[in-house]
Amino acid sequence: MRPRAAHEPRPHKQRSTLIPGPGRQANGGVARSGTGLRGFDLHRIDLHRIDVRQTGLIAVLLLLAAAGWVFTADRMNGMDMGGWTDPGPLDFFLITWVVMLAAMMFPSVAPMVTAYAKISRRRRETGRYAPRGSTALFVAGYLVAWTAFGLVAYGLYEAVASLVPGGLTADPGGRYAAAGVILAAAVYQLTPAKNVSLMKCRTPLDFILHRMRPGYGGALTMGVQHGAWCVACCWALMVALFALGVMSVGWMALVGAFIAVEKLLPWKRLANRSVAAALAVIAVSIALTPAAMGGTGM
Repeated sequence: MRPRAAHEPRPHKQRSTLIPGPGRQANGGVARSGTGLRGFDLHRIDLHRIDVRQTGLIAVLLLLAAAGWVFTADRMNGMDMGGWTDPGPLDFFLITWVVMLAAMMFPSVAPMVTAYAKISRRRRETGRYAPRGSTALFVAGYLVAWTAFGLVAYGLYEAVASLVPGGLTADPGGRYAAAGVILAAAVYQLTPAKNVSLMKCRTPLDFILHRMRPGYGGALTMGVQHGAWCVACCWALMVALFALGVMSVGWMALVGAFIAVEKLLPWKRLANRSVAAALAVIAVSIALTPAAMGGTGM
């Protein structure tokens, strides 16, 4: 290679805008080597701009969430007995849990789903393999991960209830146990594990760049992986929901609001610390005030 003359301009080094630098948005370029989209041209894609098709997808997710709230409220009618409410038989719990997940999680997972759908559509437009319907499988995989967590939580609840009769009730022992669980959830909010998993949930582009897999199987796998990160982020909040009363629509709405605040508001640190403080207040209230363990009446 001949040396560059002093009068010759320096060659311009093009930088991928998929990973934005300070003050830049990720809206185009070619994926870097080693990513799940290696060699895929994302030029002219703007994941921050919402088009008509994305608006429709968001509307579908919100409608499903609303239907989930209606179904859950009807199914839980009269079952809110306060903290540590018995989740019922496994088949009843499983159906209720999946619908409850849709109601609580679909609003906060919408940015990830729309980003996946937009990149899949761009792959089809450029002749790459991205079958229609893969977005639905992505959402299904997300629910599979949370369903697995629900089954584990249900098993642990039943095991503790059988080993410690009366331990998971609104009596003083159960009340203090609930306060301890909720306080532990508040502490988890401040851990590095929470911070890392929350970042994964809040950055759709980073997740898709490194984990994109084509086809129906790839969509399902990606959904499970994203759901696993979401479980790592929010498992403590869900355990706190069991302590507060998993059959309570009121507590369910509050925990769902906590999850949405953390994932959707731009002030991540403030949102995270605010949820931790709110959980700590709830824990202290339950420990000091017996009435706090009662049903919400919703």
